[in-house]
Amino acid sequence: MASATVTAKADNETPPRRRFRFGGSRLGGFMLSLNLLSLLILLGGALALNEWSRGLIQARQESLTVQAELLSNVLGELGITQGDPYPMLDDRAAAFWLRDNFIPVGQRARLFDMDGLPVSDSYNVSDMIPGEPLPPAAPSGTAVEPQPDQAPRNAKADAELAAEVERALQGTPQAGLRQNEEGERVVSVSLPVRHVRQVLGVLTLEAGDVNETLAAQRRALMPFALVALAVNLFASLILHLFVARPVLRLSAAADQVRLQRARAISLPDLTARKDEVGGLARALEQMTDTLSQRMDAIERFAADVSHEIKNPLTSIRSALETLPLVKTDEQRARLTNLLQQDVRRLDRLITDISNASRLDAELSRDRPRQIELGELLRDIINVYEGNLREGEIPVRLITSLSDPVKVMGRDTPLGQVFRNLIDNARSFSPAGAEVRVFLEKDDAPDFWRVRVEDDGPGIPAENLETVFERFYTSRPKGTAFGNNSGLGLSIVRQIIKAHEGTVVAANRIDAEGNVTGATFTVRLPNAAKRN
Repeated sequence: MASATVTAKADNETPPRRRFRFGGSRLGGFMLSLNLLSLLILLGGALALNEWSRGLIQARQESLTVQAELLSNVLGELGITQGDPYPMLDDRAAAFWLRDNFIPVGQRARLFDMDGLPVSDSYNVSDMIPGEPLPPAAPSGTAVEPQPDQAPRNAKADAELAAEVERALQGTPQAGLRQNEEGERVVSVSLPVRHVRQVLGVLTLEAGDVNETLAAQRRALMPFALVALAVNLFASLILHLFVARPVLRLSAAADQVRLQRARAISLPDLTARKDEVGGLARALEQMTDTLSQRMDAIERFAADVSHEIKNPLTSIRSALETLPLVKTDEQRARLTNLLQQDVRRLDRLITDISNASRLDAELSRDRPRQIELGELLRDIINVYEGNLREGEIPVRLITSLSDPVKVMGRDTPLGQVFRNLIDNARSFSPAGAEVRVFLEKDDAPDFWRVRVEDDGPGIPAENLETVFERFYTSRPKGTAFGNNSGLGLSIVRQIIKAHEGTVVAANRIDAEGNVTGATFTVRLPNAAKRN
């Protein structure tokens, strides 16, 4: 009922709000988004080039300053002056001097007198006349859009240049970044031209190739950015195909198991992979297969329990129906005795079924630890000896081992194993016999061995393996009825298997070939070897 409620709740859950998904996979979309985000951050930072741009401007300013210092010193010392005793720049000589001296391409040299008026311009004494190509002619009948007014831009550029020249005339060299008449950024350096100590004018050098250099750098970076984009897209696609989609398939297969449309996950193409996704698929397949086997075992256990409980209940019902019909006290006593036996059997069945149903939870809850097997056996046997009553079968421990016997396990379940084996041996032993427990080294070097022997009638050869099945009982005549449920040896094998050991049953044979008793041998791994 609880599982049906959980399933109904899971089926009625409101699906989460759908977000961006790449190929139906949220994980694939997330990986693609992260890859693109990292690429965009890298690309944006590269395109901005703030640090590189500042370094370029600073280097350009230093280069122009060196050139301007050299040119201003030459102008002041070559005698391109007139007037005495108050010298001034000779406009004609300065123009010729600028024409005859080399001005690098992309640079502009201008000379101003002591009043800040332009004296000479390298663009005017050369063929380098600034301008822009005319726009294509508009078809007839098309309205011509008005072009932005050039006057405000020229006025702003002239004002910035005049302010720079004015500061340089005060004797302080100027270097900075401003806009020219075309609206382009230029690196400008203005130095005073001196004759001895008197300022005769200002020499201004401008470099307007900063924008072109940055644009060229961006263009050179674009192929690498495109390659990086292609690599990121390819990596996102590969991750989506080989990680996100397989995980999505595993999730869908797990939903099929949850909705009880399948008993196990089976994805052969994923389990063949040698990577982590293949390991996950194999682990899920093994897990669901184990769960399926556990469910089958639970179903079989429930069917066996139902069958075993019906037997005493049927006997009780038959006895109760017959009880009113009996006429003698002897018959009534026999029916009452039968009812008591069935009640004891039913009580024993319910107790053992409860213990068996809790066994898996106890094994999974308790963590294995090192256990001294000899000490555990001595404690169990001391309990039997301390509670031994007259006529009961004694139990004796036989061992020649002096060193501690260490095994990895859980003391409570292992104690239940040996108590079940001893109880089983005592129940088959005749009066006056004893049960012997041997603790010894196994033939395999990594195992210890515990043997429980009795002097009973032994086990039929065809039932040496059957005795470990649930609810199997085979008892000689005269044995008390209802004292055994048939679950003891089944519990023993289940616990030993959980401890990675083995348990087998065999008969003791004397020299004449007669069966003298039964032996149950338990083999457990050596904890020292496992560590």
